[in-house]
Amino acid sequence: MTEFFEFEADFVDSLRCIPMQVRCKLDTCGIKLKLSNWSHLTKADREALVELPCSTETEIQAYREYLQNLILQRIGTSAAELPIEPHPAWLDTNIPINLQEKAKEFGVTLSPQQWAELTPLQRFALIKLSRPSHENQNFPKALKEFHLI
Repeated sequence: MTEFFEFEADFVDSLRCIPMQVRCKLDTCGIKLKLSNWSHLTKADREALVELPCSTETEIQAYREYLQNLILQRIGTSAAELPIEPHPAWLDTNIPINLQEKAKEFGVTLSPQQWAELTPLQRFALIKLSRPSHENQNFPKALKEFHLI
């Protein structure tokens, strides 16, 4: 199932940016895909990366191989590989400290119940949007969209 967030609405039609659901799949299969690489993909390529499943071990391996072949075809080099987190924070019941700290900047304190009620993809988005290396403009939008503000 494809799920786009409201805070992604400005680029979903064109898929000019990597949507959260694809970013989650990239982390799941251990591939680092730069925006510059994403921009070399056709719209059909991008749509396929949105649609392809990446949940079971078989799907994860197939997604990884498909993506690596696609990048090799379109760019001529392999995509960088990342270690796959065996217990990703978005599947954990504990709220990451840096996420709590970022939420407090917006006057929000997440409760364990609120965290538990979020989908794994919503948790993933909040974790990614709260990272210091991220520009964070969508973090407050995500808090509102997920009914945390």
